[in-house]
Amino acid sequence: MSESARIASASSLGVMATLRRGVQISPQIVQGIGWTLALAVLAAAGRVVVPLAVQGTVDDGILAEGGPDAGRVATMVGLAAGALVLAGLCSALVNVRLVQRTEAGLATLRVRAFRHVHDLATLTQSTERRGALVSRVTTDVDTISLFVQWGGIMLLVSSLQILVATALMAVYSWQLTLVVWACFVPLYLVLRFGQRHVNAAFTRVRERVGSMLAAISEAVVGAETVRAYGVGARTGRRIDAAIEDARGSQGRAMRLVATTFSSGTLISNLALAAVVVVGAHLGVGGALTAGQVVAFLFLVQLFTGPVQMATEILNELQNAVAGWRRVLAVVETPVEVADAEDAVTSPRGPAQVSLRGVRFAYPGGPEVLHGVDLDLPAQSKVAVVGQTGSGKTTVAKLVARLMDPTAGEVLLDGTDLRAVSLASLRERVVLVPQEGFLFDGTVLQNAAYGLRDLESLGGAQDPRVRERVAGAFEVLGLTDWVDDLGQGLDTPVGQRGEALSAGERQLVAIARAYLAEPDLLVLDEATSAVDPATEVRIARALDSLTTGRTTITIAHRLSTAEASDLVVVVDAGHVVELGSHEELARAGGVYARMHASWVAQTR
Repeated sequence: MSESARIASASSLGVMATLRRGVQISPQIVQGIGWTLALAVLAAAGRVVVPLAVQGTVDDGILAEGGPDAGRVATMVGLAAGALVLAGLCSALVNVRLVQRTEAGLATLRVRAFRHVHDLATLTQSTERRGALVSRVTTDVDTISLFVQWGGIMLLVSSLQILVATALMAVYSWQLTLVVWACFVPLYLVLRFGQRHVNAAFTRVRERVGSMLAAISEAVVGAETVRAYGVGARTGRRIDAAIEDARGSQGRAMRLVATTFSSGTLISNLALAAVVVVGAHLGVGGALTAGQVVAFLFLVQLFTGPVQMATEILNELQNAVAGWRRVLAVVETPVEVADAEDAVTSPRGPAQVSLRGVRFAYPGGPEVLHGVDLDLPAQSKVAVVGQTGSGKTTVAKLVARLMDPTAGEVLLDGTDLRAVSLASLRERVVLVPQEGFLFDGTVLQNAAYGLRDLESLGGAQDPRVRERVAGAFEVLGLTDWVDDLGQGLDTPVGQRGEALSAGERQLVAIARAYLAEPDLLVLDEATSAVDPATEVRIARALDSLTTGRTTITIAHRLSTAEASDLVVVVDAGHVVELGSHEELARAGGVYARMHASWVAQTR
């Protein structure tokens, strides 16, 4: 795996580049933006009607020649009320449009990120803790959603409100307008300096939150081990430390936010005070009427309110950008095990496997396979044996193309696996791991995952699916075991299959593999940690499953090798022996010594 295939903690894009890339991936966010902007303009315009109405009420109503004009006052108040109602409706419509577009866009982002995680090679996924990886497509996306739906509308309306308020202030008094803007120049400098630090702070927050969720999820998944070893206190301290790190980083970020926001409030009050002083001076000199001074004060409020709000929104923007960068880092991680541009479909039929000069090294480690050459005949039962760390599991992963060799070729019917489309490869090759993973559901639902046409059949509840699953258990000789379960095929297996024993989970996984109808089975033997009765069931089921198929088994118990057509002995990354059990047992080499030791242990 190359260094570029590691999942980065965050994308290195700048703020604007991050936003552009985010919109590129989720174009729904900006769909219909023209109508949204038009509604936002109306919402902003409706608010600035109030200062105009105030001036008319004061100058032409309350201070009218001949005394107060009640009719004029009522008219101006009615117009202002109508404008505010219209502005409120426009704001509501803008909110609705932003929420709809945002949710559509972020749903696309979640799906793409989640899809990309599944496309990444196993080694690439292992560079990130599972809980932290999940947080990238959940809580990190939530920070984006919060900003776009709340901060987006506020930033949009506030920006328009500032522009309109500035234009009207200039019409009333260019001198007072300059005073207002002069007060806010220092704030701009503070924000420009502070936003970089806020961005870095929120990036650390997102990283710490991911680490916290990873620590918590590991403790939940490993609860049984924690109890068994009595390490609850130690685990609690680890979680407490992760929570404290997240809390501390959040506190530091919010202190920066509070400082920035407070500076906005201070400058806003300073601007208002300056306008009162200078406006009073201009009013005494006759340059402004009383109504105009009061209207200008309202305009200043319309100006300073959004500016203060903008400082808070910009801080939320940094939090959103930090989350966006972490999601983009996942999406931008190269997929090393991917379809070639001219990938071919591998035809179904008996599968022959060959390795030619295969070498492999795990990231940052020494080479574990050294120029392996191997030919495995079609429809043969092959056992791969060797000491722990010899490289036998690596061979299985390469054959299933969970990863690619660093040198050499793995061939399926004479075609390099890298030239075969992944869709057709997954139809032909199925890997059954040592611990069969089960999803939360029933035995029926988990076994039915193996059916290629499950969706076209209408799901696991279709009677035809039930019939095929029941038939699979019957062929595998497992009908009596299913009948002994509490609810037969409808027995719940629990999260991760924890309602069943390890051996029972493997039986369901075997049935799932049978229903997938592969041409090549890669098995990580699962009888090393089960009771004798379950081992017999698994062995009988595997015998039915492997009949007529090419089977490569990572053999932990040499009884599997005894029943195989071909035994491959791997030692320190080299294939040192190849032949039948009888041939190798008589040869007196590595396999003979392993077998003799195993026989002695089983007596």
